[in-house]
Amino acid sequence: MTIGTDRPIGGLLTGGGVDGNQQLTTVVGALLIGLLAVIALTLVRMHQLVWVHLFVGLALIGPVVVKLASTGYRFVRYYARDPAYRRKGPPELVLRLLGPGLVLTTIAVLASGIVLMLDGPASPGSWLEIHKVSFIVWGVLIAVHVLGHLPAIAAALRDSGPRRSAHRTPGGLGRGLALAGGLVGGLLLATLLVPDFAAWTTGLPFTNR
Repeated sequence: MTIGTDRPIGGLLTGGGVDGNQQLTTVVGALLIGLLAVIALTLVRMHQLVWVHLFVGLALIGPVVVKLASTGYRFVRYYARDPAYRRKGPPELVLRLLGPGLVLTTIAVLASGIVLMLDGPASPGSWLEIHKVSFIVWGVLIAVHVLGHLPAIAAALRDSGPRRSAHRTPGGLGRGLALAGGLVGGLLLATLLVPDFAAWTTGLPFTNR
């Protein structure tokens, strides 16, 4: 099946290879940076913005899944000795060393945050400390990670611009659907769980405990 100028629909959805994978990874990374900036702002006025913290924290889950999937795919293809991914080479050594810790702390932050949200502020137990400590460690790791990937993010965003339309990497439709699916999925999850915010928005703020 083809669309428009004899471009196969398969190429629109899954084409792009190494470059397409890198573009998806870096564009979703740029989206995550924006959402994380909102999370950081809520820490300044947690009493008033706890609901924003909870909503955006849940909305992050969708894009995080897309990011882990795209980086995991590159990891598997590289170590499966795919020629194209071997030619591309692995990420910088520092970023590779940070990878496992970043994945683990990301899971710890999100999982502990969900447990805290569901349990409420009255009896957070050890989950509050887990959330705080994992967030601090994760914050350090993500800062180094973002700095290491800024050039790639800038290049990917330039490649997505209208002036580069004639030279875009194939598979843009598939990447767009993956990105939109992650964002919509995260927003939908956050919206569905809004009723569970009540204990935090009307009860004791955890920042006082």
